[in-house]
Amino acid sequence: MDAPTMKKVEAIIKPFKLDEVKEALAEIGVQGMTVSEVKGFGRTGGKREVYRGSAYIVDFVPKVKLEVVVPDGLVSQVLEAVERSAKTGRIGDGKIFVTAVEEAIRIRTGERGEQAV
Repeated sequence: MDAPTMKKVEAIIKPFKLDEVKEALAEIGVQGMTVSEVKGFGRTGGKREVYRGSAYIVDFVPKVKLEVVVPDGLVSQVLEAVERSAKTGRIGDGKIFVTAVEEAIRIRTGERGEQAV
């Protein structure tokens, strides 16, 4: 018997967009998520700043990483919700990654698969 398939959706977004993304995900039934404060840079390579008259490059820009594990059937709705609510139209809006999840286990109850998420 094949277990139901699940995906992990990771979104790297601008920190001020977190509440909007969280609300958009709640509206489609996503109940749990993990959020981390992260730093990174993309194609732009950071931003140029001036401190006491000297120019320097700030390589790492503060971001938020949001992770949700959902059944395959919910993935397209999650992607649409994150993309719509996180987008500002400016450089640095972020990225979304989708990966397969082999198994999920709720430690407290021992539930596995979709029941664990």
